[in-house]
Amino acid sequence: MIAPSLLSADFARLADEANAVRGADWLHVDVMDGHFVPNLTLGLPVVEALLASTEIPVDCHLMIEDPDRWAVGYAEAGSYNVTVHVEAARDPVRIAKDLRAAGAKAGLSVKPKTPIEPYLELLSHYDTLLVMSVEPGFGGQAFMPEVLDKVRVARKHGLRVLVEIDGGINMDTIEQAAEAGVDCFVAGSAVYGADDPAAAVERLRARATRES
Repeated sequence: MIAPSLLSADFARLADEANAVRGADWLHVDVMDGHFVPNLTLGLPVVEALLASTEIPVDCHLMIEDPDRWAVGYAEAGSYNVTVHVEAARDPVRIAKDLRAAGAKAGLSVKPKTPIEPYLELLSHYDTLLVMSVEPGFGGQAFMPEVLDKVRVARKHGLRVLVEIDGGINMDTIEQAAEAGVDCFVAGSAVYGADDPAAAVERLRARATRES
């Protein structure tokens, strides 16, 4: 699965940028509050507008403080998958239940320096695991291959979650991630930096399928 990241798109043309990646599996939307991460992007009103302008399932990655309070709103708006950070959640089990009750898949994300082992049991309540392969906050960073050990640990424990990876994914790094067992690849500049974003999605998919 390929999930183009709108963080690398033209924010003044979000509807057009979403339509430019027809054929993508998910549309990855980074919500940042300027507190949990040192960047400020977009919030629920923009996500609602985006949901009304695309048929691609929207994958909301909430890099925010207090996701216990705010996450459900993104599910209620119609997001397909809503991911919160374990480092910010006060009651991650409750969040997962609330997200599912609101009609969304529940995702849990870990930063590069956060170990996965303490949260393996917690993941039984979630549908997706998002492994960050860069420090969250800004696009265009270099891929951190050491985080793939978390993917391998999740696979070793037989967790029934979709494993997603976000950060520095391109035609080279997607091979390593696919080999480690990743299911869904978030790609920003590798897609939106291409002359034909939709074709870039298909090239990434072909490369990942070859290595998986």
